[in-house]
Amino acid sequence: MQPYAGKLLINTTPNDPDFNNAVIFIAEYNARGALGLIINQQFERPLNALAEYSHCPSFPLYMGGPVDNEHLYFIHSRADLIPGGTLVSNDIYFGGDFAMAITHISQQRIDERFIKICIGYCGWDAGELEAEIADGGWRLEEGNAELIFSGSFEGT
Repeated sequence: MQPYAGKLLINTTPNDPDFNNAVIFIAEYNARGALGLIINQQFERPLNALAEYSHCPSFPLYMGGPVDNEHLYFIHSRADLIPGGTLVSNDIYFGGDFAMAITHISQQRIDERFIKICIGYCGWDAGELEAEIADGGWRLEEGNAELIFSGSFEGT
């Protein structure tokens, strides 16, 4: 099975320091490589613990991956409220107007059932992810909005 945007990667390598038990949503996949977000490992602090978002309500953040831990990345299923996102698959969008997302979170129009905010991301250059899959480091699964935003990954 080949990877593509919208698929889930399930780590199969025990004791992997970066990806132990990780479930990764592939947000981008093209000839240059892949970008994914770990969506099942909650960050130790909530959004409002970050200085620039201290005005927000407490909202969970996820460890998106080991790359670029200075920035936030997000996926959501509310294109009606958050413009500018890139449709990844079905009803799941990558990115968009983050200020609008924060406004809707603060006004409690969007909750965890519709958005995951991640610190950092996972990245692979062309051919790297395919090689890791071929070596048995990852299992590919179908993803959908209900599974991704519910956080119910047992048995995945």
